[in-house]
Amino acid sequence: MYGDCQVMSSMEGNVVSSEALFSSTFQNPNFNFLPFEPLPPMIPKEENGLKEDMESGSGSEIQAEDKTEENGGEKSVKKKRYHRHTARQIQEMEAVFKECPHPDDKQRMRLSQELGLKPRQVKFWFQNRRTQMKAQQDRSENVILRAENEFLKNEFYRLQAELSKLVCPKCGGPPVPGGVSFEELRIENARLAEELERVCAIASRYMGRPIQTMGSLMQPSLELDMNIYPRKFPEPMAPILSEADSFPENNNLFLMEDEKTIAMELAMSAVDELVKMCRANDPLWIRNNKIGKELLNLEEHAKVFHWPLNLKQRSSEFRTEASRDSAVVIMNSITLVEAFLDANKWAELFPSIVARAKSIQVISPGASGTNGCLQLMYAELHVLSPLVPTREAYFLRYCQHQNLEDETYWAIVDFPLDGFHNNLQSSFPLYKRRPSGCLIHDMPNGYSMVKWVEHAEIEEKPTHHIFTHFVNSGMAFGANRWLAVLERQCERIASLMAKNITDIGVIPSPEARKNLIRLSQRMIRTFCVNFSSSSGQLWTAIPDSSDDTVRITTRKVCEAGQPNGLILCAVSTTWLPYPHHKVFDLLRDERRRTQLEVLSNGNALHEVAHIANGAHPGNCISLLRINVAGNSSPNVELMLQESCTDRSGSLVVYSTVDVNSVQLAMSGDDPSCIPLLPIGFFITPMELIKDAHNTEDANGHMSAGSLLTIGLQVLASTIPSAKINLWSIAAINNHLCTTVHQISAALSSDSGSLGCPDKGNGAGSGSCSEAANAPEK
Repeated sequence: MYGDCQVMSSMEGNVVSSEALFSSTFQNPNFNFLPFEPLPPMIPKEENGLKEDMESGSGSEIQAEDKTEENGGEKSVKKKRYHRHTARQIQEMEAVFKECPHPDDKQRMRLSQELGLKPRQVKFWFQNRRTQMKAQQDRSENVILRAENEFLKNEFYRLQAELSKLVCPKCGGPPVPGGVSFEELRIENARLAEELERVCAIASRYMGRPIQTMGSLMQPSLELDMNIYPRKFPEPMAPILSEADSFPENNNLFLMEDEKTIAMELAMSAVDELVKMCRANDPLWIRNNKIGKELLNLEEHAKVFHWPLNLKQRSSEFRTEASRDSAVVIMNSITLVEAFLDANKWAELFPSIVARAKSIQVISPGASGTNGCLQLMYAELHVLSPLVPTREAYFLRYCQHQNLEDETYWAIVDFPLDGFHNNLQSSFPLYKRRPSGCLIHDMPNGYSMVKWVEHAEIEEKPTHHIFTHFVNSGMAFGANRWLAVLERQCERIASLMAKNITDIGVIPSPEARKNLIRLSQRMIRTFCVNFSSSSGQLWTAIPDSSDDTVRITTRKVCEAGQPNGLILCAVSTTWLPYPHHKVFDLLRDERRRTQLEVLSNGNALHEVAHIANGAHPGNCISLLRINVAGNSSPNVELMLQESCTDRSGSLVVYSTVDVNSVQLAMSGDDPSCIPLLPIGFFITPMELIKDAHNTEDANGHMSAGSLLTIGLQVLASTIPSAKINLWSIAAINNHLCTTVHQISAALSSDSGSLGCPDKGNGAGSGSCSEAANAPEK
């Protein structure tokens, strides 16, 4: 996905039958993954070729007779020894090789006399040098051909996807029946036209009058051009919402030449502020031992940093959020820099934070596209719940490579546009991102040390009480969450290439593994985007929910990658008095899914494929077989699941997939058109605020809890224009409440204590009221 961290796989074309893949049950043992050792730099290896020694040249084999006599009269023993050329000899022969790679006998004789070598040694050296040169050229051509082959394959898959989306303007069906190409149709049409003209010419001789062909019978206004018909060709699904109409319209938001000069000056000031904020301690950053975090001293910040523009002073309507953190990630600095400067890759790195991103204008490309690069960007940040408003911002991103105090690092800083650009349409709530970003230091073995600072002013807007502490404490958009997600994503990319982790189950080839990973990545991205208020998605509260945490919405889907029709989505967030890791372990384990009958329908799940993508055993991609009573190979049901966890939260996302689609993906076909309708859980660790209702444990610490967000999607109708009915809303609300109740009951039985009082059978609003027990934050 990113530069030297791409998953390298070879196309093997193995076709796997459903009998071989899914007829047998595969029990998932306890996977004991070894902790990650420092990974070597991830550089694709070339095929084994001739061993090169460019520094010293290739040696020549000299046979010498070392005569040793033992017992008075034994035969001489021949030994082989190798002659290593001197630097001067190699330099002279290299100079001749550049002018004449194939010297004749006279030239070789002259060289041997000048360099003190035998003619045979000179001959062998030139032969080996030509072999080395040819091997280098072959490897270079091989790399180029591989890149061209990959490009052609991607282009073929894109055109194939476009062709499958074409619609006949008359009947609404596929325009090319049977998979016949347009070129074949044109050739056949020309042949039939010639045949028709020949038949008409013969018939006119006998009838005594000319007979018009089909072309002359057509009305002049009827053009056989597909451009005259209304075309409904949806753009291919991207990992982020990249369609033009999905972004706010700010058509005049381009910096002119005089504004570019101001922007570059601000970039220098922003980098200086970022470096100081990363390195400074007290009194700029004050350590709060009660909450274990650093707090920004706003008065000291105002004294130290004087922003060049006259911005509006802070008012009581704005709340300042400032945090910093540091971590070591498994990715080298240049790969991280390139990912941050590409809006699509940046959104892929942070799927649970960045809902959509776009590079609007490249103000300065910089050296090699990185050092000194300045871009105008747009981003929308979200939390995986519609109860938390998204944050939209236009900002400038600047990248600079610095060498200060014998320290080399990359600085990536974001700073606001407000104050010198008047065409900006503000979003609500107003989100002003002050100079924020990270310093990236290279470390051995392809690792990087990342120091992150997040500083913003946010306009106060009422947030649901269950998320108030999560947002106001900085856990939602603070530096620690950015770094936790980055650390996890880099580990995911690195582990997919690690050689010390073996896949388990029926994964026949590297191409099949790659396709499952791509399919799972799209599933995670779709889940994150669909269950937030990004892209202006409107959610409606259900009146029957006593705690007011259930939201529903509908989407009309007519594009590839998701089931076509009317999709009904529902989200519910509940506070649970159980640790984050305990909730995650329950939901990710397919063997315990039978405890949650509402999610498994009483059917057992067996893992048939397993791809580990992290040191934690819960970080993995699984292909599960649903053991429905009496199922066989033709009607087997499969489920794709990915679970991931880090210190900021956890995700468990899964979707049912068609067996035939999985077989095609396993055989190497493009999985981008496989329809997915993911559902899942987002678990956030929370520390309770001490009040009269909370108790301390034996060590005096507050008991930990977690926020559980459940996201469900159902295909309400295969007709996108259909209307939702009240019965469907009541059914999905009942499903949510039953799910929460069964999860609480399973956690309570594991811990031996009651997590939530049983209020009937779990249907209705009563079983969803655990959030009401959480303290107002």
